[in-house]
Amino acid sequence: MSAVATDNAGEGTRALIFALLALACGHMLSTLLRTIPAVSLDLMAADFHMEPQALASLTSVYPFAFAAAQIPVGAAMDRFGVRPVSLSLLMGTVIGAIASGFATGPESFAVGQVMLGIATSGMLMCPMTLAAKQLSAARFGLWSGAILSIGNIGMLLSSSPLAFVVDHYGWRAGFWISALGGVLVALAVFLLVPRQPAEHKDESSPLSQMIEVLRLGLSRPLRGLIALALVSLATSLVLRGLWGGPWLMEVKGLTRVEAGNQLGAFTLAMIAGPLCIGMIDRRLSRRRELVAGTHMVGALLLALMALGAPHYAVSMLFGVPVMPPQYDLVLFVLIGLATSAQPLLFGMSRQLVDAQTAGKALAAINLAFLGAALMQSMTGAVAAFAGLPAVLLFMAAALLLGALIFLAYTRTA
Repeated sequence: MSAVATDNAGEGTRALIFALLALACGHMLSTLLRTIPAVSLDLMAADFHMEPQALASLTSVYPFAFAAAQIPVGAAMDRFGVRPVSLSLLMGTVIGAIASGFATGPESFAVGQVMLGIATSGMLMCPMTLAAKQLSAARFGLWSGAILSIGNIGMLLSSSPLAFVVDHYGWRAGFWISALGGVLVALAVFLLVPRQPAEHKDESSPLSQMIEVLRLGLSRPLRGLIALALVSLATSLVLRGLWGGPWLMEVKGLTRVEAGNQLGAFTLAMIAGPLCIGMIDRRLSRRRELVAGTHMVGALLLALMALGAPHYAVSMLFGVPVMPPQYDLVLFVLIGLATSAQPLLFGMSRQLVDAQTAGKALAAINLAFLGAALMQSMTGAVAAFAGLPAVLLFMAAALLLGALIFLAYTRTA
């Protein structure tokens, strides 16, 4: 009997792992889609007859839609279950990618970006919610890092491989390839994610469920976590998904593929980082200090990158017109590792709620994508007014402020 139970437990664990991997591929697709502008912003802007800075601000409709959808998607996850929500969102992602690929101007492109923002809003929450409901808090901490690492592979695909595709087939091909990827991920989710009844223990209305997401997000225990998540996620997404490419091509004079290679190294650090930070966290058992310290280091590294621009402090200190691209490569890798402590915020939030409300709590943390939307639109204005070095300094200041607020609100936790 015990052998049969062990076999059943092993089969259940394997089925859960395959289900989490299939859902994590949806998050990988999401990170690919939102970072396409990083290596194609100039071509897209030329196609739409507008300035790159204006298009950069326009692309912020994606994370705005993404953030707004967190509330209903988080409530739906607890109410209807992960599988139906995930399949619905993946179909929306396919449609949004096709619409973006066929855009003829800024208005139609914005429509496609809004569709993608809404559809991909649950791609991280789906595997996170399934893991939170099925695993212990300790195992969830490990899997949350693994899910984010798998998802960040999408940004690896949108570096050198996407730069090659854009150079040879145009920027629209990136969206069409993503649409095909969405079909394949939906098929994997359909086959591998089991049909399970939602763990919905009350009959409250959908509106009440959505209000609960907001209430959790504004509650004092989560307030400091969300403040840091707002700027942590925004910094990595906006740097990797928008300004990293223009910085390397315009300020450092690299070609599109060379810039893609550097962004690829940045992404590799973001893939390895969550797993490394997770091991350090388990060894140190000082999560609060680790999260705050790494983000403060990230702010310093961003400032050092900005100050390596022509006629800025670091370049003048070394007596060169501009710091070489190798300097940025090292800083990109270190920034990718430093901001990889962000998944620990999901683990901290999971410890504060029970499994029944895990979907809503994770959705509240995922409201941090509103920070990405705000930073993306604000940095577009900063770039137009003061240039790209000022953009990096702005992000460094925001990251430092978020870390200080996090420390203030978690002092008594």
